[in-house]
Amino acid sequence: MALIRVTKEFAFEMSHVLHNYDGPCRNVHGHSYRLFVTVAGEPVSDSSDPKLGMVIDFSELKKIVCGEIVDRFDHSVVVSRFEKAGKIEQFEKLFGNTVVTDYQPTCENLVQDFAKKIGSRLPRGVELHSLRLYETATSFAEWFADDNR
Repeated sequence: MALIRVTKEFAFEMSHVLHNYDGPCRNVHGHSYRLFVTVAGEPVSDSSDPKLGMVIDFSELKKIVCGEIVDRFDHSVVVSRFEKAGKIEQFEKLFGNTVVTDYQPTCENLVQDFAKKIGSRLPRGVELHSLRLYETATSFAEWFADDNR
């Protein structure tokens, strides 16, 4: 049997603020994110299995990624817990859907966090191969399993 990789794309809108940054991204601003999730595995070979020929049903991958990432981060403002407590409370009052992270919410740190969240939910026999997170049309961060073993 062959190892096959399959990829699904997701899109969401998110604002963030970079704590103590020395440029304009220290202010609240937003992006239209695109997330490409690639998983790897052997397609189901049991002819009695309704998932015959699939590594993972795309609808199952969608449920995982939406539950862990899209539903949580879409139309949110993401701030680091390193922000002053009063500032975080202001964000929560002003924006409602505020996500407080244990890290600076850069594209690089977000993709690493997303890899942990998605990887822990995949079914047996399916492995997270890579993620590519576009923050803008021309800028992205990538995470590869082989680089993080």
